[in-house]
Amino acid sequence: MATATSPHSLLLQTNPNRYLLKNPTTHSNAFRFTSVRTIPNAAVKPISIKCAGTTTPQIQDRSSAQTHSQDRVFNFAAGPAILPENVLRKAESELYNWRGSGMSVMEMSHRGKEFLSIIQMAEADLRALLGIPSEYAVLFLQGGATTQFAAVPLNICKPDDPVDYLVTGSWGDKAFKEAQKFCKPKLIWSGKSEKYTKIPSSGELEQSPDARYLHICANETIHGVEFKNYPTPENQNGNLVADMSSNFCSKTVDVSKFGVIYAGAQKNVGPSGVTIVIIRKDLIGNAQRLTPVMLDYKIHAENNSLYNTPPCFGIYMCGLVFEDLLEQGGLKEVEKKNKKKADIIYNAIDESNGFYRCPVEKSVRSLMNVPFTLEKSELEAEFVKEAAKEKMVQLKGHRSVGGMRASIYNAMPLAGVEKLVAFMKDFQARHA
Repeated sequence: MATATSPHSLLLQTNPNRYLLKNPTTHSNAFRFTSVRTIPNAAVKPISIKCAGTTTPQIQDRSSAQTHSQDRVFNFAAGPAILPENVLRKAESELYNWRGSGMSVMEMSHRGKEFLSIIQMAEADLRALLGIPSEYAVLFLQGGATTQFAAVPLNICKPDDPVDYLVTGSWGDKAFKEAQKFCKPKLIWSGKSEKYTKIPSSGELEQSPDARYLHICANETIHGVEFKNYPTPENQNGNLVADMSSNFCSKTVDVSKFGVIYAGAQKNVGPSGVTIVIIRKDLIGNAQRLTPVMLDYKIHAENNSLYNTPPCFGIYMCGLVFEDLLEQGGLKEVEKKNKKKADIIYNAIDESNGFYRCPVEKSVRSLMNVPFTLEKSELEAEFVKEAAKEKMVQLKGHRSVGGMRASIYNAMPLAGVEKLVAFMKDFQARHA
């Protein structure tokens, strides 16, 4: 599988392109499309789709981590977030007439053979990426991860069942509060008093011996705290449940350790509007009586995510991203790239002599969301303004915590991280 090998060297140049790369990789408008692919470990049989016409788009390099056109900004938004440039180009080439079907994906019946091939291939590729065992169902849903804050307790516990919540940030806290409506959640640990800057060791947790499940947020988008090792429920019949919205498909994960994984797509794998749920099949079919039909996992599993009209175009885009990740070499290779990008930024922060500071404990710093503050907080607005002029946008921190935040998801090119660090160093030299 092709991976990019050409390194980028930074040169500080005169404005307005002071931080642009010398000899940046140019982008091709062409794409490679293979009508039949062999997907390892896939539980769904790929479907062959014929392309009409003789001009099949070609793509020379599928490594989205290394390509960036000069007419686009480096988008450090936390979500909706940057998408791989070659995926956007491929979607552009197929937008009007999807692979000779005579219609756009946005116009297809969700029950037609064309869209069925799209959603089945998306599931097959996701199963291959994460090594999802056959005893797990994959659901493509709507409503965002926030809807799953209610769906999880409604589906896998009864109103009187004890469940445990480990809260390491704002999203974990929201999930805990929502669960209070449908069961009896226990807050076994919260990092709120320390402003969500750490994650406890297993020895610090006092789990309920009969907890139906233990809920965590694997990566806190706002505070930049990420689990490096996942806790194990003490109850042998308990289940680990994880909101993986902001680090989904950013690294390898042993799915078999979890009862439920859920994630909004708009960080790493697609546009907003798609929510992915991976659930062990024995947990399906026990929903509380008051569970709305659209929150019942059994309904969606029995209908292969097609109970009602799903977010078809969003699922198609996710499928293109999954294909791209596979062509990069899978999640082991993607994780290496993400670690490299994160190390570059964190090193720049740590070596700034206090001009920049990351509040998160080093051992649990996120590879996806890098929060930092400036020693002189009055300079933060100027930092954001100047960065935007250099085509680096969405660096302002979440309104609840302030400061800066650089979200460097899978699709953020190495060039974007290198340009940001060059800007940070130049900004410090001018303002320290």
